[in-house]
Amino acid sequence: MAQQNFTKYERARILGARALQIAMNAPLLIKIKEEDLEKIKYDSLKIAEIELDSGILPISINKPFPHKKEEALRRTKEIKVSDDKVEEMEAKEVEEIVKEGEIMELANPDDEQDDAMDSGESE
Repeated sequence: MAQQNFTKYERARILGARALQIAMNAPLLIKIKEEDLEKIKYDSLKIAEIELDSGILPISINKPFPHKKEEALRRTKEIKVSDDKVEEMEAKEVEEIVKEGEIMELANPDDEQDDAMDSGESE
């Protein structure tokens, strides 16, 4: 198995997981001489590092690509319509957009209080 290019976070995760396995008496995947084990003082992290560098570890990292959402991008552009453009639209167009749920809030919260007072409602 060829050596992959891991990020430092992936490398740390792999070494930590393998070192834990070795510390729990898992069999070593690579033959290391007894005198070499004594040099590294039977350190499970060093052994895991030797195994990873040799490319013998059967551990892989899944790096999925993000999904394309073209429709969501189009909606985002419609949502970011400036207030000036909304005022220029005909009232019917604005109502259609609100019904479709593409623009969630057209007015400021302060405007809602003004509208309530205009229609005779009180808080």
